Amino acid sequence: MIKIISLFFVSFFSVKSFAQPILNIVPQPQIVELKDGYFSLDKNVSIQFSSDQNDLKKLAGYTQTQLRNRFGIDISQNKNTTRRIEFSITRDSLIRGEEGYSLNVSPSKIIIAANNSKGIFYGIQTLLQTIPFEGRKEIPSLFIKDKPRFAWRGMMLDVSRQFFTVKEVKEFLDIMATYKLNVFHWHLIDDQGWRLEIKQYPKLTSVGAWRMENPKAVFYQKDSLLKGPYKKYGGFYTQKDARDIIAYAQQRNITVIPEIELPGHSQAALAAYPQFSCRQQPQAVATAAGDPPGSSSNYCPGSDSTFTFLENILTEIMDIFPSKYIHIGGDEVDKTEWKNDPKCQTLIKEKNLKNEEGLQSYFIHRIAQFLTQHGKTIIGWDETLQGGLAPNALVQSWRGIKGGIEAAQLHHEVIMSPANPLYFNRYQGDPKTEPMAAKWSVNTLKKVYEYEPVPTELDAANAGFIIGAEGAIWTEFFKTNREVQYMILPRLLALSELTWSEAKDKNWDNFLNKMRYQFKLFELEKWNYDKKDLNFEMKK
Repeated sequence: MIKIISLFFVSFFSVKSFAQPILNIVPQPQIVELKDGYFSLDKNVSIQFSSDQNDLKKLAGYTQTQLRNRFGIDISQNKNTTRRIEFSITRDSLIRGEEGYSLNVSPSKIIIAANNSKGIFYGIQTLLQTIPFEGRKEIPSLFIKDKPRFAWRGMMLDVSRQFFTVKEVKEFLDIMATYKLNVFHWHLIDDQGWRLEIKQYPKLTSVGAWRMENPKAVFYQKDSLLKGPYKKYGGFYTQKDARDIIAYAQQRNITVIPEIELPGHSQAALAAYPQFSCRQQPQAVATAAGDPPGSSSNYCPGSDSTFTFLENILTEIMDIFPSKYIHIGGDEVDKTEWKNDPKCQTLIKEKNLKNEEGLQSYFIHRIAQFLTQHGKTIIGWDETLQGGLAPNALVQSWRGIKGGIEAAQLHHEVIMSPANPLYFNRYQGDPKTEPMAAKWSVNTLKKVYEYEPVPTELDAANAGFIIGAEGAIWTEFFKTNREVQYMILPRLLALSELTWSEAKDKNWDNFLNKMRYQFKLFELEKWNYDKKDLNFEMKK
């Protein structure tokens, strides 16, 4: 058993040899200089910003809310007070990029400076983590200059296997924002449920959003096909709901990227519109117990009507989601039906395709071309490498790192999401003491923290195509929001630090020491979390 690590904070020493507490900031900033003195935060402090900058006014309101909710402190905006917090938009060349910022704390004022409101927002997140929960709210004088290592710092939530409310999705976004993650990958579509209103095809939600489920059924266990009682389970987001979530995310510098699975993982859609499968037979939405007998999971590329259907759907998707990217899945396509379908085999011959993998590539290329014509770029899981990538496509590498390496060498941008260790639906500790989870690997907090997104196999020229990393929480085993939170916390903090902080600035022992403060924040926010698998005891 790993020995218990002391929770007493390590101390830094100034040239005057007095102790100052280690900062609890996650992710670790790039440059931190501690100074003498403290800034006292109380009701006599005001937030100052240019009155003609609406974005800064919104950020001031956000800061006031956070200070009130977390620390019980009410401060004003643009009042003439001795002590103040200033938001400053600058063109300082030392603050690099859209998301970089500086935070300067002195006894009389706090200045957060950035090139735009994104950097100001991240400076606010850092500032909030310097405030103690106990005693007087004194922030140590310091200077921080910071910017992210990677542009893509993502987290995926699967809402197909289990449905989560708008409020719960927003809480997920709040957790992401606190730790400077900036991409919300929204897995809206899968075999077990279609979760977004499409007005041209109402049966996608009236039929595809619902399944007959036994609450005792367990995913991937065929013996869980129980006799009853079965209940109708599901739900969906209206387009108004989706726009609300997107706006909420934008206020937190988070881009929402929808995943619309194709050509596979589409049983729910084909339960609503079976004419777009090769079999064209009625079927039910998949359940935890498995696929209904004779069901189809794939769209049929042998019929032009399939592409008309998908293009109409994607037109509505593009109208809802302002993101440059649309994720089209492309993973785990069972091509058996295509092998047996005359229309698909004719298309293979007409297009001079090598085989069914070539047919999948044709399918994805055709969808990619449609999206490109509308100014969008596709993202696909690493199976989209089969048969050749569409031009400009991003690759999300989940089956290890091999697909990411191959895509980067082909000069395609890559998001690293290897299931081992970045899938948070997998055990985070001893399976004997943990709730049921995916068993394919044990992804401990340390394992996540020590992951390096840029493979050593890539030379310097190709390493730049790794634009970041993304964690994922698939929800086959987790039916409630609290269960999801337990699986992502505190592992999401390790993801935050590995995507934001430079590798040289990471330190496992220091990261562990920060957890005491972070756990208090979780409890204050009522976020559920796992604390027993950190290999040290939390003593309160």
